Amino acid sequence: MPISHAKFASKLGCTDGELQKKILEVGFQHADEYDDETADLLLQELLGKNEKNVVDVYDELSEVEKEKEIVKSQRKQKAGKIVKKVYKVEEKVPVKAGQIEISEMISVKELAEKTGISAASLVGSLMKNGILANINQVIDFDTAQIITVSTGVKLTKKRTEAVAKDVFMGNLEKLLEEDDKTLLKNRPPVVSVMGHVDHGKTSLLDVIRDANVVATESGGITQHIGAYQVVKNGKPITFLDTPGHEAFTAMRARGARATDIAILVVAADDGVKPQTEEAINHAKEAGIPIIVAINKMDKPGANPDKVKAELAERGLQPEEWGGETMMIPISALKKQGIDKLLEGVLLVAEMLELKANPNRPAVATVIESHLDPSFGPVATILINTGTLKIGDNIIIGKAFGKIKMMRDHTGRKIKDMIPSDTAQIAGLSEPVHSGQILQVVKDERASRDQSSQIRGMFKDEEMLQSGMGMQEILNRIKEGSLKLLKIIVKADTIGSLEAIKQSLAKVKNDDIAIKVIHSGVGSITESDVMMATASAGTLVVGFHTKANAHVLQVAERSGIEVVTYSVIYELIEDLTKILSGLLKPENIQVELGKFKVMKIFFTGKGEMVLGGKISDGVIQSSSKCRVFRDGLQIGDGDIIGLKLVNEDQKELEKGEECGLKYRGKIKIAEGDLLEAWKMEKKMKTL
Repeated sequence: MPISHAKFASKLGCTDGELQKKILEVGFQHADEYDDETADLLLQELLGKNEKNVVDVYDELSEVEKEKEIVKSQRKQKAGKIVKKVYKVEEKVPVKAGQIEISEMISVKELAEKTGISAASLVGSLMKNGILANINQVIDFDTAQIITVSTGVKLTKKRTEAVAKDVFMGNLEKLLEEDDKTLLKNRPPVVSVMGHVDHGKTSLLDVIRDANVVATESGGITQHIGAYQVVKNGKPITFLDTPGHEAFTAMRARGARATDIAILVVAADDGVKPQTEEAINHAKEAGIPIIVAINKMDKPGANPDKVKAELAERGLQPEEWGGETMMIPISALKKQGIDKLLEGVLLVAEMLELKANPNRPAVATVIESHLDPSFGPVATILINTGTLKIGDNIIIGKAFGKIKMMRDHTGRKIKDMIPSDTAQIAGLSEPVHSGQILQVVKDERASRDQSSQIRGMFKDEEMLQSGMGMQEILNRIKEGSLKLLKIIVKADTIGSLEAIKQSLAKVKNDDIAIKVIHSGVGSITESDVMMATASAGTLVVGFHTKANAHVLQVAERSGIEVVTYSVIYELIEDLTKILSGLLKPENIQVELGKFKVMKIFFTGKGEMVLGGKISDGVIQSSSKCRVFRDGLQIGDGDIIGLKLVNEDQKELEKGEECGLKYRGKIKIAEGDLLEAWKMEKKMKTL
């Protein structure tokens, strides 16, 4: 029931101007009318302990408004449910000393209760800072600090609610911060298994699981949930059952830091292969220690010394040769050397001193996710810190929910999870993705609010880009914040690759270093882009090789620059310009996709309507195109429209059968191929 300023002044026995002056004196702002809460607070400040009670004055002011409410409450009156609002004078509570813990977001009323500062004073302080508020107004932690600093109250942030941006951006390090190191306890190591295809990654994971998982009441039957935990010498070890550096890098690209130790599997009869090198580079870039498992020692052609020599050439020196890398011969097939490998993991883990705080709300990383016929969206998670319990409210990206079920890899239902535990959870509002971060929030409302904020962030394309584009790289070079420029190089031959790496080594700058974090022979792949995404400030370079349309789309979405060259000196010249911050934008052709013409629907003057299928990439409704017939280019044109089931479309992807409107001099025939492209202004890269 709002109360007008004029009525307020009349009942208090003063003019409008006098009341306005008094209101300003107590730190409030003048308004044409005041809601219940604001009016109540004003009366407390203006009247104090005067002869006229605040409640009486407020009731008097509200007399007319209360009469208006009678009609609205007739139904309740008939039911005998008349509720009378009672206003009480706020009691003076001593301001509390010492540190007071509050949430990231808190109402003025709750802040007053926690600190002992009157709600009227807090509202007044907010108004002095330009914030028109009442006692139900929700403010953030920083604002709370500002309005309480003069009282001597020291506020600390309570770790119960997620920060939406940190969860969205996968900022795990921020979410794992601990102010009090004494709360940290030892936790089990988390291990990923990597290596070349067919070198025995899956076999090794299977033999470790089968030999070391404790049998359960269900007869020891296990189910694949993407992770499991084994016990060796009374100490647990968590294995991520997602072999290969692809899964590892995908999680890193989303900000996850789920792995403590990498086991690199190398076949004793095959040695170091391209994927072996790629796995080494991924692990090194992530900054995690590597234990080499030299597998297939049972094979007649096994040569562990040759493997060690090849690994030494790539920066992994065996311990027995004076290096730091543990290399253990094993046979997954014969189940030999497994115990020694696990003991090696425990030894490395002991040196790492892995710790987490089990006595806080949980933060976890999604390992796998799928739709379950019984439980709906489910996810396998790894607890990074804290304890997760049945009934906890959570957010994971856009998804929110309450934990309804948890079961481990044996199928056993569990009630809670502690650091380095893995389990499958249910109770999510929608499916989630591997590498996303789970955060416990205080209640269902908080989970919905945080999820809503994150959902809004997903609409911002710039925030979806996790990589560092060229413009940002140049800006950081100029401001001096970027000290290392990372490069991924792919070439057509080993000779070309070595020549490029030698040339890059000669490019010098006093303020910034260059590092080739990965190189290889062949086309630029999605894995290369993912690695660049996971390592801020990375460029992807192709020499006499290229990326297909799908890879380019992934790169664009991730904010990664991908450019190919055919002349080394141009590459070096551009790199020098990058280090000097002198590159300028230029217009470049961006390849989009291919359209196979299957039918001619209409032929007009300079325009045609075609039916066909998108065979590669994407086709956009306003793009250029090249026309090919029998493998030869016969002309150019424009794509001026797209239709799918009579609906206009701006863009369609590979596999779609659709209608296309073409404009150009060339008369299109069935069987022709249109290659779509567009011009974009971009920063030229390597």
